[in-house]
Amino acid sequence: MKVRSILATSALFLSLIAIGSAKSWEVTVDANTKAGSVILPAGTYSVKLDNNQALFISDSGKKFTVPVKVDSAAAKKYGETSVKTEKEGDTNVIRTIDLGGTTQELQFGE
Repeated sequence: MKVRSILATSALFLSLIAIGSAKSWEVTVDANTKAGSVILPAGTYSVKLDNNQALFISDSGKKFTVPVKVDSAAAKKYGETSVKTEKEGDTNVIRTIDLGGTTQELQFGE
């Protein structure tokens, strides 16, 4: 009975580690930038992907969730994470983020 308890505890611990260590990518925006309908203040963010949601976490811990379309059509893995923006009036707008080390591209809409 004690062995089963130890095995169950170990399995739970390993699953929590896997959840807590979800892959993230670092991006920096130099000015206030729109991602979907959210304005991200200038700064550095850790970006995590959760289904069709991008979670931006600032250095100060503030969180922003933005719906995204995930496109996995790249022929090879992106060598680095890159953010593609466009200017709309006075506002920078994120169009896509290529996720380094993957074939995934996050596409942002309104």
